[in-house]
Amino acid sequence: MINRSMVRTRVVQTLFAYYKDEDKTVVSARKELLKSFADTYDLYFVLLDFANVLTAYAQQQLEEQIVRARATHSSWKPNRRLVENKLAQQLFDNRALRSRIQEQRLSWDSGMPAVSDIFRQLTESDFYRKYMEAESCTYEDDKRLWRQIYQHLLMESEALRESLDEMEVVLDKANWNTDVEIVLSYVVKTIKRFQEDSTPDTPLLEMFDSEDEVTFATTLLEKAIKGHAQYEQLINSHLKGWEADRIADMDRVILEVALAEILEFEDIALTISMNEYIELAKAYSGDKSYMFINGILTEILREMKNEGKFLKALTLK
Repeated sequence: MINRSMVRTRVVQTLFAYYKDEDKTVVSARKELLKSFADTYDLYFVLLDFANVLTAYAQQQLEEQIVRARATHSSWKPNRRLVENKLAQQLFDNRALRSRIQEQRLSWDSGMPAVSDIFRQLTESDFYRKYMEAESCTYEDDKRLWRQIYQHLLMESEALRESLDEMEVVLDKANWNTDVEIVLSYVVKTIKRFQEDSTPDTPLLEMFDSEDEVTFATTLLEKAIKGHAQYEQLINSHLKGWEADRIADMDRVILEVALAEILEFEDIALTISMNEYIELAKAYSGDKSYMFINGILTEILREMKNEGKFLKALTLK
């Protein structure tokens, strides 16, 4: 689930915090990095479990309507299609989901404002009305409803983001709002994998596609820390009129991690590394930082190539 782009982001964030805290060690930085991955994986389970939480909320609302109808002797007949949605029931029964929620004590208690707000938006939406009013309902209709809820209502919900802020504090997590869009896309991907005959043992996404990704993450962090003095010297020697103390801290960290990857991981193509860290600069640093970072990296690598110190295929403008 966690891809290399996210790994690079986490390494940069962890290294940024490492240099801000004089008491941190390489060991503590490594632990913080691994916790950040676990936090993102927990968000995946929390968002999957939203289907169960919203269904329970809908059931509560339905029961209140039934009580009111009885009190007024109304002949109103409840529509139970949402609360009997088959995909939501499969998620509720999924053993891997239930186990993670219980083991990590992942609760929506502090996020209920988002649940009520999204339920209101759902009941006002056209796709919900069509779902509830259709003459018949198939398993694919049940799946489609939840894809629409995740792709449209949750993706655009400010209430969800506010609740995630609160839940981060209560549950001791981090980066949930930063990760929410990409994790929502993984939830939708998971929903698509379910079939009508899926059992409670249906596998969910793993934290990493392979152990290679974990090794890449921890090695990249350690290489960046170990090579700090070397990378700092390389950067400072190519500033060309810039004062070293004027470089934004985040720009310097991105440059150092980029150099660690480019110089230490021979199996990763240069173009991939360059593009990834330029995109990181666009997302996490100043408006023009990506041009500065691209320029510094280009000059460093050109010089190393001319001196015969760089072995990767190199094409620089």
